[in-house]
Amino acid sequence: MAEDIHPSLDQFARSLDGSVHFVCHSMGGLLARVYLARHRPARLGRVVMLGTPNGGSEIADRLKNLAAYRAYFGPAGQQLVTRRDAATSALLPSIDYCAGIIAGNRSVYPITSIGLPRPHDGRVSVANTRLDGMADHIVIRTSHPWLVRNREAIAQTIAFLQEGRFSTNRQVD
Repeated sequence: MAEDIHPSLDQFARSLDGSVHFVCHSMGGLLARVYLARHRPARLGRVVMLGTPNGGSEIADRLKNLAAYRAYFGPAGQQLVTRRDAATSALLPSIDYCAGIIAGNRSVYPITSIGLPRPHDGRVSVANTRLDGMADHIVIRTSHPWLVRNREAIAQTIAFLQEGRFSTNRQVD
């Protein structure tokens, strides 16, 4: 997928006078990590990840062998597991850029969130959103699908893009 998006992102980045920031939700954060490892823009700004399973997903661990899961999520779904093989680990090297991570701690998924370590957002445990080298991390009161529309998540994203850290006026649960 990183190769598929490269021509468009490269053209966009070259057309800007300023920095290129990335704001990503869920698996999009993993895609951004792969992309930045391969095609880092010359003027990379900051990266915000919302609910990204940086440490993998326990749900993927449970479902990875089911035919329906494999058909729907394809090879990328197999890479979401918490124990990654050498090839997947190589795709996601350590970060050396300014990244802030927003995790949720509420679930709207009573079935799929069974067995997830608490706290979690119904899809990803807060612990598995963390990433070595991150500049900041915050947990807010929302579930995985609503991270992108949550007012506090939006305000914190803007604060991080502007300042390189989340606001100290956070409403942490």
